[in-house]
Amino acid sequence: MLKFMVVIYRQPDLTPAQFRRHLEQVHGPLVKNLPGIRKYSQNYVCEDSKRKPPGWDAIVEVYFDTWEAMEAAWATPQGAASDADLPAFADLTRTTWSVVEEVTLLP
Repeated sequence: MLKFMVVIYRQPDLTPAQFRRHLEQVHGPLVKNLPGIRKYSQNYVCEDSKRKPPGWDAIVEVYFDTWEAMEAAWATPQGAASDADLPAFADLTRTTWSVVEEVTLLP
C-alpha cells in the first residue's frame, strides 16, 4: 500500500480551532471522496509541556493501493476539489507533502 503524507501549517489568520474545524468538516469529506482511497487519518498536535511545539498544525495520511491509483485520484474532479480547498485553511508556503515508505518495526 502507498502512503501519501501532508504536513500542514494553518493559515495565519485562522485559530487552531477554526483550522481543525475546516480540516475535519470541509476538507476531510473532500478527501474521503477520492476514488481508490483506502485509509485516511488526520493527526493533530497535542499540548505537551515537556516538548517544544513542532510548528506545524496537522499531519494527514492518505493511503492508496498503488502510485497509479493515487495519481488517478488526484486527476479526478474530486482531486481537483480537494486541491482547490487547500488555500482556505493551509499555508501553502510552508505545507509539504510526499509519498513515504512506511517501515514497521513493531507490529
